[in-house]
Amino acid sequence: MSLPNPTPSARAVVTGASSGIGEALATDLASRGHSLILVARRGEVMESLAGTLRDKHGVEVDVRACDLSDRDARATLVTELSGREISVLCNNAGIATFGPVAGLDPAYERAQVELNAVAVHDLTLAVLPGMLERKSGAILMVGSAAGNMPIPHNATYAASKAFVNTFSESLRGELKGTGVNVTLLAPGPVRTEEPDPAEASIVDKLVPDFLWISSEYTAKVSLDGLADNKMRVVPGIISKAMSVAGQYSPRAVVAPIVGTFYKKLGG
Repeated sequence: MSLPNPTPSARAVVTGASSGIGEALATDLASRGHSLILVARRGEVMESLAGTLRDKHGVEVDVRACDLSDRDARATLVTELSGREISVLCNNAGIATFGPVAGLDPAYERAQVELNAVAVHDLTLAVLPGMLERKSGAILMVGSAAGNMPIPHNATYAASKAFVNTFSESLRGELKGTGVNVTLLAPGPVRTEEPDPAEASIVDKLVPDFLWISSEYTAKVSLDGLADNKMRVVPGIISKAMSVAGQYSPRAVVAPIVGTFYKKLGG
């Protein structure tokens, strides 16, 4: 099985398309001939990317500046997508926080759940009926290796990504034989370029360079996996290790070990 063939009327949707994995997914899809709908908060950044993709690949690119953590703003996009021919959906947008959840901003934590989990659910349900009717479609769920285990000091993110991981693989079972692919991407640390040491975040400083994977590589293996109808794509050494630990190690043992590392990120 492969990705749906590009057509003049079909669109591939990429959320979180203004940077990182989302930008790389959009670029890779355009190189494969897919016209796009780019979704993120930063409209001006996406307009620049859209212009580049139109000029280089000759595809149509629409931009939707939308805060997907805002239910009202998201509802407008959900309505639009439910009425359009969406061939590929890449649920990529997400945010993370670090530190004891009791000390974090409750509003931002709720927004994180809305973006990482509820928006994924809403957009998937918006495009799924059309895909089933056409018997053709592909959905890439960007979960995380963090969703495989309890992670103290990263609780909301880990829980929201656990939803994405489980929703993706459950939905995949329901859609077997329908012509609609669902693939879960569960990456570890990903970055577009090595940061200037003066501007490096705490994550950049704690994770050695050789353990990072590039956005471009992540996008390619994800879309190749989606085309091959793989259940899960797990690029990178850290993500593979976390997947194994999450599946085979007792949670009472894993949680304090992983939590010790994530506590440093919240510091």
